[in-house]
Parts: sequence; C-alpha cells; structure tokens
Amino acid sequence: MIIDLVGQARASGARLEPCCELLGLDVRTVQRWLDAGLEGEGDRRKGPLSEPANKLTPSERREIVEVATAPEFVDLSPKQIVPTLADMGIYVGSESSFYRVLEDEKMLAHRGRAKAATRRRPDELASTGPCQVWCWDISYLAGPVRGQWYYLYLFEDVWSRMIVGWAVLENESTELAAALLYSTCEHHQVNPEGLALHSDNGGPMKGATMLATMQRLGIVASFSRPHTSDDNAFIESLFRTAKYRPSYPSGGFASLEAAQAWVAAFVLWYNEEHQHSSIRFVTPADRHYGREDAILAHRHEVYESARARRPDRWSGATRNWKPIEIVKLNPRPSTIQRERGGSA
Repeated sequence: MIIDLVGQARASGARLEPCCELLGLDVRTVQRWLDAGLEGEGDRRKGPLSEPANKLTPSERREIVEVATAPEFVDLSPKQIVPTLADMGIYVGSESSFYRVLEDEKMLAHRGRAKAATRRRPDELASTGPCQVWCWDISYLAGPVRGQWYYLYLFEDVWSRMIVGWAVLENESTELAAALLYSTCEHHQVNPEGLALHSDNGGPMKGATMLATMQRLGIVASFSRPHTSDDNAFIESLFRTAKYRPSYPSGGFASLEAAQAWVAAFVLWYNEEHQHSSIRFVTPADRHYGREDAILAHRHEVYESARARRPDRWSGATRNWKPIEIVKLNPRPSTIQRERGGSA
C-alpha cells in the first residue's frame, strides 16, 4: 500500500525524497522495495521482536510520574530533578527516562513560572516592491585594541536588497536604533504605516524605545526565533558580504572615523555596483529605483540576437532575464517545496 502511494505521488510529479520524508522512510529502503517488486505489500518495516530486558516496569513508571508531580518538583525540569534526587541519595531513573515517561503520559510541557521560549517559526513576509519589508541587525566591528568594538547598524530592504539605513556607533542601544529607524524612513520618504520590520531577539531590537517608535510609526514588528540566525538570513548574508570584502581590515579599525569611512564606501559599492546574484545580477539600487526592467530587457534582447545568429548553439530558451516579482522572508515549508518543483 505504501509503495503504491509513493508511486502515485511520483506519477503526479513529486520527487522521491520528500515522499519518503513524509512517510518517515529512508530513500534507500523504498528504492530497495521497488527493485524487489514489492508493490501492494504494505509497510514492510519490522519493529523489535522482543521487549528490552531493562524496560521500566509499570511501578517504576508510576514512581517517575509521582516524583515529577510532587509539590517540591512540579516546577523543575528532569535535568534539575535528577541531580536533586541524587543529592538526597535517591535514584529513580535517568533524565532520558523521565523525559520519555512524561512524554508518554502527555505531561511533557514547560515547567515553572518563567515564560517558555517561543519556537514557532516567524510568519512568512512577502514583498512585491521596495519599502514593504525591511530587516535589520547589529554586528561587531573590531577596534584598534583587543576587546574594543564598534557597532554596525544595518537596515536592508528585502525586495531590492538595498541598504536603506546604516550607522557605525560606539554603543549598542535601543534608543540609537530607534533614532536610526526614524531617520531612515524620513530619508527615503517612506510611509511607515504597514511596513514590516524583521529582526532577531536582541536587546536593542525589543527594547521599549524601539518598540514604541515602531508602534507610533505603524511599523509591523517581526522577530526571529531565539538562537536561529537563519530566520534573519538576508541581513546575516549582508554582514558576511561586508566582512569578506578584500578591503576589510583583518586587524581591526584604527578609529571610529575609520570604521565609518569604510562602511560608507562599502554601502556605496554594495548598492550601486554590486550585481546581486539573487536579483538577476542587477544592483540593489537599480532594482530599488525601478531601473532593472530596462536592464533585464536589454540583456534579453542581446541573448535573443545571439541565438538568432547561431541557433545551433541553443538547445532551448535563452537565459531567464525576467525580474524577480516576489521576495519572501522566512517562507513556509510548503512554499519552499512548491518552488523547488514538487509536492508530496
């Protein structure tokens, strides 16, 4: 039955890998079943034939539940319960046993009064033009002596990849970030009402002044999951591009003024000269200010002329020079799978 389902999905255009992932099967296992002609025979996975000799007894499982729900332990995690019991000269089970039993009993939840850290994926943010979705972050720039840092603030437009705001400062603070956000909106004459701004969970990003400024301007806040840099991938990629420039001083900047001058030159190069690979190799400024259509149309004409001169050198259509219409930050898994050309 499972092999038949895989076959139907592949006949509809799905790839084998995502089909196996949804079913919890290894690709090589399914390939082996297909090679053996086992269609229609159902799931051939074999579980263990006997229970492990060291399996917890029902009374031991009840004891773990009783300990975990006792008043003195109800707010503690198994990682805290086990060593506490050991200090009392008591061993009930390992941490993994506690977690496994609590999960089986549907009792594995956040324990304690502190708010549980959010692990929900941030909402997908889609932009079809400039100044709809921005992302930002702060990165360290090494100073003249070890342990001294300057702080690079960068605001990037997600659709065009253009750096719309930046500053190099001696301090990291929510007040400075809020002032830079306000001045960036004014500089680009942006109506901030409805603008989405994505960042990580750092102090300047979630500080009271920054959040109050965003609320006053009507900006929609979006935040990454804790310790998940991929949720703010565009700005992380931008920082990497900056710090891998040949002119980036590996020994640190001699002064704040030197750091500001270098970043100013980098921003000019990045916005006006750098042909970005994710936007058909036009510059962020060309895309941001509406010049990309003419550039890409001209490239298309060049390629069509080349194919007309030597059609024998072209087996299909010319290179795709159509503008990227939609850019998504943190796309949903279903969107990623659909854009890669298959769905299970």
